[in-house]
Amino acid sequence: MTKPLMSAALLSAVLLIGCGGGSSTETPQNPETPAAPAEATPPAAEPPPVAATTPEAPARRQPAPRPAPSASRPPSAAPAASAAAPAQPAAPKPVYRDVNAPVGTALSLSLITPISTETAQVETAVRARLRQPIVVDGFTVVPAGATLHGDVIEVERAGRVKGRSHLAIRFNEVMVDGQRDRFRTNVLTFEGASSTKKDAAKVGIGAGVGAIIGGIVGGGSGAAKGAAIGGGAGAGTVLATRGEEVELAEGAELNATLASPYSVSVEVK
Repeated sequence: MTKPLMSAALLSAVLLIGCGGGSSTETPQNPETPAAPAEATPPAAEPPPVAATTPEAPARRQPAPRPAPSASRPPSAAPAASAAAPAQPAAPKPVYRDVNAPVGTALSLSLITPISTETAQVETAVRARLRQPIVVDGFTVVPAGATLHGDVIEVERAGRVKGRSHLAIRFNEVMVDGQRDRFRTNVLTFEGASSTKKDAAKVGIGAGVGAIIGGIVGGGSGAAKGAAIGGGAGAGTVLATRGEEVELAEGAELNATLASPYSVSVEVK
């Protein structure tokens, strides 16, 4: 019995001490007494000074928009692809050399245009073909078959009794592969055959026939008169005819020479 009572007494004492301690520390509030002012809040901290900044750089100008590639223009990737491809080695450039055919170079020609002093006039066009090439230092300056162009510069028909026909031509250009170049030759001159012997024979024949006729008619004196008459008749026949004309047929071979040098640029292999 003693232990339970002691326990109950201790419990009651503890409760009493707990209740009394709580009432002694609590202070009653007086409604008339003004409440203590609240503590002033500390002033807000000033913001730190802003550091000086450098002026901003000017804005970069935006490039204008590029137009869209047209259908015909290849895409931009194509040039990049081609640029990436290995470059092909450039072909070696050809080397050229000037070759000159000097004055006096022999030219073997074949006439293309037939000419006659009977029909030709000054400035009548004449053409000829080069039969053999012009070669200098192993280089062909003008190939065989090239066409030479020229004209008649003098022409004279055969005269009666003693006049001889006369023809002169000259070439001024050469055509190679469709291109004409200045190509001047010396003058080619042609003379008709002389008819003096033929004229003398005609006169002699006429005199002989006249003498025969005169001898039959009047004897010796008649023969002399007949010879004179026959000779006059023969001379009249000669005066009525012309001498031989210069005739150059197509294909006639001509030998000309250069009157001025001719230069070409040939590729050196």
